[in-house]
Amino acid sequence: MTHPQMFDDDDPVLERVKELALAFPDAAMKVSHGRPAFFTTKVFAYYGGSVKIDGEWRGHDSCVMVLLDPVDREAMLGEDRCFVPAYLGPSGWVGVDLDGVDRTDWDEVAELLDASYRLTAGVRRVAALDARVAS
Repeated sequence: MTHPQMFDDDDPVLERVKELALAFPDAAMKVSHGRPAFFTTKVFAYYGGSVKIDGEWRGHDSCVMVLLDPVDREAMLGEDRCFVPAYLGPSGWVGVDLDGVDRTDWDEVAELLDASYRLTAGVRRVAALDARVAS
């Protein structure tokens, strides 16, 4: 079953997320379940998501979903802009709403992507990332 595309190809926020996510070693993008997914062997980030509240789906079309360690996850979920995404939330994922190209803290988004990448990319890729950062 093919899922409909749930993002705009011309979304400037998505373009910025792509730029950050695809800068990681061996990172690529695919469309999974209608949403952009950034991965190496495993997915480390999604753009866009949803949550079910009182039986109704609420879309978060301009967000990034990342996998975080439990301490960071707990801290992020204390913020109004963060949510537990449908399907992935029970596995430790967090959705972070983005506030447009000019109002989003892109340094924070880069840090969240980095944290998620490090949890999913494997030892060799993390070593390549660390070597790149050190030089």
